[in-house]
Amino acid sequence: MSMSEDPVREWILSEGKATKITKISPVGGGCINLASRYDTDVGSFFVKTNRSIGPSMFEAEALGLGAMYETRTICVPKPYKFGPLPTGGSFIIMEFIQFGASRGFQSELGRKLAEMHKAGKSSKGYGFDVDNTIGSTPQINTWSSDWVQFYGEHRLGYQLKLLLDQFGDRTIYEKGQRLVKSMGRLFVNVEIEPCLLHGDLWSGNISSNKNGEPVILDPACYYGHSEAEFGMSWCAGFGGSFYDSYFKVMPKQPGFEERRDLYMLYHYLNHYNLFGSGYRSSAMSIIDDYLRLLSA
Repeated sequence: MSMSEDPVREWILSEGKATKITKISPVGGGCINLASRYDTDVGSFFVKTNRSIGPSMFEAEALGLGAMYETRTICVPKPYKFGPLPTGGSFIIMEFIQFGASRGFQSELGRKLAEMHKAGKSSKGYGFDVDNTIGSTPQINTWSSDWVQFYGEHRLGYQLKLLLDQFGDRTIYEKGQRLVKSMGRLFVNVEIEPCLLHGDLWSGNISSNKNGEPVILDPACYYGHSEAEFGMSWCAGFGGSFYDSYFKVMPKQPGFEERRDLYMLYHYLNHYNLFGSGYRSSAMSIIDDYLRLLSA
């Protein structure tokens, strides 16, 4: 394969400033893309390829990683290049981070995540410059100046419509829509400003580098209410020290506990859409509890 037919090799040996690629090794862990480590005479690069999806998915990942990287707060791999593959599909090249064994960084993760939320601001409101994916589900990021409207339409509403279309689940759809119409009461006297969110923060997307510092990966970034970042906490194992450190930088807002399940609901609905009805009862339980609380 000549260099022009291999855009990954071509970039590494030109803009990547390498003169030779010494080794290419597969990296496990991903279920959607093929991941490889490219070792060169100027260090290593991390490359993901997908043979069936065009470059828009990796463009969204590169923009998300780039936005988080630019906050200079928490360690994320720096994105270098994305584009189409000549045989179909797409690729992304990013910084290779050597992972360490330490997972005892809950306090530091909380502090650095809060610093990212504090630093990553948007003048455009809530949303992101491109749509992206949450797992393999499309995530719509059309800009909005109203958080409750954005979360109701592009997060809960989108997932509910998908459940109706995919499973014909009219019960959860109709109850969910009642919740969307009445949930504004959970945000009375809350100051919300758009913060840069990782968007899919669970244990599989959290690691540490060789210095033991937390690293976050595989984002589904958008600008939203900071509390929405904890929506996957049921899969993340955040402990008391994580929240203590987070709230020292980003003070806890009134009603935080009342809104917590509302942000988990988005991810339970997404899991129902992705993996089936095993997640239905958890989602329905949250909706029913809120309908009772809000007398809706």
